[in-house]
Amino acid sequence: MARFPDNEIISLVSKAPRFDLAESVGPSVRLAELIDMAFGGAADFSLDYGTAAGNPELRQQIANDNGVDADDVVVTVGGMHALFLIAFTLCEAGDEAVVAEPVFPLARNALTAVGATTRALPLRFETAYRVDLDALRKLLTPKTKVVSLASPQNPSGVAIPAQTLREIASMLAEHAPQAWLVVDETYREAAYGDDDAAPSAACLGPKVISVSSLSKCHGSAGLRIGWAITRDSALRQALVTAKFSTVISCSPVDEALALAVFRQRDRIIGERRKLLAQHLQFTEEWVARHPGHVEWVRPDAGALCCMRLKRDVFDAAAVERFYATLVRYSTRVAPGPWFGDDPLVFRLGFGLPTLTQLAIALECVSVALTEATQVGGR
Repeated sequence: MARFPDNEIISLVSKAPRFDLAESVGPSVRLAELIDMAFGGAADFSLDYGTAAGNPELRQQIANDNGVDADDVVVTVGGMHALFLIAFTLCEAGDEAVVAEPVFPLARNALTAVGATTRALPLRFETAYRVDLDALRKLLTPKTKVVSLASPQNPSGVAIPAQTLREIASMLAEHAPQAWLVVDETYREAAYGDDDAAPSAACLGPKVISVSSLSKCHGSAGLRIGWAITRDSALRQALVTAKFSTVISCSPVDEALALAVFRQRDRIIGERRKLLAQHLQFTEEWVARHPGHVEWVRPDAGALCCMRLKRDVFDAAAVERFYATLVRYSTRVAPGPWFGDDPLVFRLGFGLPTLTQLAIALECVSVALTEATQVGGR
């Protein structure tokens, strides 16, 4: 019956606990910051259909940020809609897709829902979630239609170096010429402080598709505006047709507000980069105070990172006690199994709370670490 498997990650859009460290976003933009710029204070904004490809001016803004032409951009209902349209358009039952894991589960689900067979490319905590090119090469076959990556990755926040992405694109051209490289760049611009954002993967080659949205870096998840970028005109038209056949168009209200976000892009992203840098440093200092309980992989961008409970301290029962204790303190992190990772791993989102709230929430995690390992004389 169900074509989309259940996953507890759906709880992120349900009632949140007092301290939510499971989220992967920063503070949200407020409607009041955008509405005058979007509508000019006018009450007679016309609620017509939008266009199937997306608002032309919005596509131009997206194109400017990614070094492509506006005609290369298809606006979608969030980044997940883009990933689904790509899977639906490129894959049929029996085709193969390589998916780097751990992964945001909905990205994998989009491929399995259309009948593709997914082959996992494992990314491991021990190797800082770096892509193993030899392992990827061994997964490629003539049936491979999609190689799905994220950079920075969710849940780790680790970016794939530009040179590695170039090597992957060349590898596909040689070993899997039917395959498209899909790079989810949702966190790309969520750099820390004055760090430069990584270049977009959109220009890496004719069979590379970049996907992103306003949800993470721009603090505008509620607008449900995402996009796919492809330099291939035939694929672009197929995605526009698929979009029209599923949702017809995006909301023109959302697109107008998205334009207002882009017009304030420097302020919105700048404020969030400063906040992320402060929160990352605080989180790093917290990890340093708990060397006996946790270790982490420092992220390259985004409001998220992966922590791992020390294997020699936490058995399965202690892991259960850790999560049970967090519940008692109304605190949540995102368990690794949500993403196909080790049960000892959890995603910690440090960007959503204020710095004061983050300090309190991490103190709750500290207590959970201690209490979980004190039971039974461990």
